[in-house]
Amino acid sequence: MRKSHITFGTILLLVGYLALALSPSARAARDPLAPGEFIQIDVPGAAFTVANSINSRGDIVGIYFDSDFNQHGFLLSKGAFTTIDVPGAIFTIALGINAQSKITGAYLDTSGNINGFLLSDGAFTTIDVPGASFTVLTGMNPQGDILGEYKDSSDNVHSFLFSGGVFNPIVFPGAVLTDVEGINPAGDIVGFYDDSNGISHGLLLHKGVFTTIDVPGAAQMFGLFGVNSRDDIVGVTIDDSGNDHGFLLRGGNFTAIDVPGAILTDANGINDRGEIVGDYIDGDGNGHGFLLQGMITATRR
Repeated sequence: MRKSHITFGTILLLVGYLALALSPSARAARDPLAPGEFIQIDVPGAAFTVANSINSRGDIVGIYFDSDFNQHGFLLSKGAFTTIDVPGAIFTIALGINAQSKITGAYLDTSGNINGFLLSDGAFTTIDVPGASFTVLTGMNPQGDILGEYKDSSDNVHSFLFSGGVFNPIVFPGAVLTDVEGINPAGDIVGFYDDSNGISHGLLLHKGVFTTIDVPGAAQMFGLFGVNSRDDIVGVTIDDSGNDHGFLLRGGNFTAIDVPGAILTDANGINDRGEIVGDYIDGDGNGHGFLLQGMITATRR
């Protein structure tokens, strides 16, 4: 599970993941999964693996839980796994990777603060909103624009775009919570927001204009988590039983993404080649990452 709904989910993932693994099986009644090849991603020796983002080179970043259920980031590049741990951190999570293989995420320090990080050319840089004890960097485009979230001194959650050294707030009008997740080279941003009734909706921010995106017929929206330069979007819905289902939005058409036999599936990222990464829980309750290649979308007439 990339996120834990309603709350400041990027970090609550770390404590909610195992509980979600025990959810009963159910599938969404939406468009059937089009032909494609799912490739399972498991960090060697890991108890759980989550694939969060993929760039145009096919490099993948994510999170894994080791045998003691400690959390680490990882990079999968050219078939080789590399662990990503900020030096001295209690845990590290990797959330985004851009075309230059710069990686964004967050880590917990020994003082109990969550800090955002940028990993570039082997060097870690901490990026925190001034005065915040909780900063997470969720994604970055090739231009170096970084998305993120933070908590203020009153524990309120805010989203931002960090560009040119400036933290620019992102607030969906009238929302009680705005969460930003993915950004493409054109600066289009996807995520989700909670309305005044606590209902979540997908959001697209394009040239300063917000658009609500909800999957028709879905019991509940979770959010939009990835967008590529062709404006293909991936995201997650929640069914009546509380289980996640991924989807691809391309050209106005929604296509479901469910790993065959999985209890639940999340679609977390997409690159310009249309390759999709995410995570799923199999019928035995084990969590795996996946890479989906050769996705052919359903066509509505």
